[in-house]
Amino acid sequence: MSPASTGYQAPTVTVSSSLPKRKVDGSVLIVAVVSGEGDDAKATVVGNPFLDAEAVGEIEVALEALGAKGGPDQVTRVIAPSLPVGSVLAVGLGKDRESWPSEVIRRAAGVAARSLNGTEAVITTLSDIDLAAAIEGLILGAYRFSDFRSEKTAPKDNGLRTITALTADTKTKTKEAATRATDIATAVATARDFVNTPPSHLYPAEFADRAKALGESAGLQVEVLDEKALAKGGYGGITGVGKGSSRPPRLVRLAYRGGKSRKAKTVALVGKGITFDTGGISIKPAANMHHMTSDMGGAAAVIATVVLAARQKLPIDVIATVPMAENMPSATAQRPGDVLTQYGGITVEVLNTDAEGRLILADAIVRACEDSPDYLIETSTLTGAQTVALGSRTPGVMGSDEFRDRVAARSQEVGENGWPMPLPEELKDDLKSTVADLANVSGSRFAGMLVAGTYLREFVADGVQWAHIDIAAPAYNTGGPWGYTVKGGTGVPTRTMFAVLEDISQNG
Repeated sequence: MSPASTGYQAPTVTVSSSLPKRKVDGSVLIVAVVSGEGDDAKATVVGNPFLDAEAVGEIEVALEALGAKGGPDQVTRVIAPSLPVGSVLAVGLGKDRESWPSEVIRRAAGVAARSLNGTEAVITTLSDIDLAAAIEGLILGAYRFSDFRSEKTAPKDNGLRTITALTADTKTKTKEAATRATDIATAVATARDFVNTPPSHLYPAEFADRAKALGESAGLQVEVLDEKALAKGGYGGITGVGKGSSRPPRLVRLAYRGGKSRKAKTVALVGKGITFDTGGISIKPAANMHHMTSDMGGAAAVIATVVLAARQKLPIDVIATVPMAENMPSATAQRPGDVLTQYGGITVEVLNTDAEGRLILADAIVRACEDSPDYLIETSTLTGAQTVALGSRTPGVMGSDEFRDRVAARSQEVGENGWPMPLPEELKDDLKSTVADLANVSGSRFAGMLVAGTYLREFVADGVQWAHIDIAAPAYNTGGPWGYTVKGGTGVPTRTMFAVLEDISQNG
């Protein structure tokens, strides 16, 4: 994604109520199948109005011959001569049921898309079960990042370029729903692109330039503070973390003004943008340090989300405050034991320079609260303790009790599975310093995720409902692909934050 890019270029999506009249060579029809009862059960095509009895018979006979059972996420490719497509891909949904959760359809579509490398055109009946989930799953499952591959290893095809979503209803509202789903998936993929871009090519100044280009393309108000402006403005956390790098820090502000009435809410978004994290003087072990290319996953998601809010014209104001820095060890780096002053005046003893994310976030949170938002959502790849507590796929959600639960509920609805966590009052005592207002880490190895959340709470203005989403592991998939999640950047929690913004725009 170049500085002038307007984000990920998603496949073109068309809504249709019928199969093409003429055969489309090379195209693939994706259909859902379910498994029957018993060990000898056969896979059967989920009922839909697009296939006649002959076509269904061809598919089911071919599936039986290949031993397909229709189990969850099982994919089987067959030929159906009576259909106007090159081949049919059957994707299993498991046991038949009256209705399907969106995440089941989203994952099935993702699995199908991942199995079709080289296919440029797909038609699917999954969209008649759940239009939005099918589109999101197909786009995200087909995502790939090859910007840094030479001709020797780069894909020889163009990837998925067109999606025809079959649905019995093709009215205007249905088409709008398809556009919304495409925009959401595009935002997630844009966040993935940011995360997957290596730190050699995505350092604070470059990240800021790309965020600015993306914001301006969406009509956002954009402000970028460089290292001189940050130092003059008293942003001690961002400046302190960035001191060790030859590539100085930035603070990017992206404002979408969609609220047209006095009752319209204002939501602040804050995302951690550490473009690479060595740990600074408190240096990390060498093993897997390359995964720290993802330490700006929160910033990537926030940038993608505010642009998505603008593209969807939500009737609220959304203001993103994104601190960007590179945490490096050098002769100029901050030291364990140094004291810095956060934006707003709180002094902090830096006991561990690898707890740098909370330092840049604190500055950004205080600045964001100067806009008097009704709500504040902050997200960051903040603590390894998140992985210990919740694993690699479950973000931890902390903050104001009511808003925390609201954010977690929306996250679970969209399939990103955020889980509410407490912030016990006694943890604040663990952040006492003998020389400053606060220490940036606790002396205990316990409750690390919650201690970090407790630290951030100190900088949220009174009266602002807020949530902190720790995505340390969920932002970057280091294992094998699954569902619509490929290896590398995941784009989490873009869908969560957008779902919350939609909820606020509708319900206040």
